[in-house]
Amino acid sequence: MSGTLNKVMLIGHLGDEVKMHYFEGGGAIGRFPIATNETYTNKQTGERVTNTDWHNIVVRNKAAEICEKYLSKGDKVYVEGRLKNRQWQGEDGNTRYSTEVHVQDFTFLSTKKESMANQQSGGQKPQQNAASNTPSSPKAAPLVRPDQEDDLPF
Repeated sequence: MSGTLNKVMLIGHLGDEVKMHYFEGGGAIGRFPIATNETYTNKQTGERVTNTDWHNIVVRNKAAEICEKYLSKGDKVYVEGRLKNRQWQGEDGNTRYSTEVHVQDFTFLSTKKESMANQQSGGQKPQQNAASNTPSSPKAAPLVRPDQEDDLPF
């Protein structure tokens, strides 16, 4: 097999708000961290141990604007993309390295509405499924608005 593959799929919680940067040509880039957890039981002590890994997420253009609008710290999201490595000179003169996930597709698993409803209701699920009328990918954004009900049968 001579082909290669660079694909990452993550489900995790946002560790911070989406930070946006806009360019003169009209482009935009959004960055945010996602936390994923691994939980296991230590066989020697019987104690449950949780390890958290942090991932740097990069979203571009319209997808970045959608993420900024609908996602906030603590929301659960599925992202799919490619790993990219960057290096740059720090202010102290040292070379810095960073690994990022450049998003190609994403799905919101919880939204700002659900997060607010969970905080107000003490963790209970909201009555309306906010994910059904929230865009799940940049392609869907112009077709669905969060303040409108859709006519989909599911």
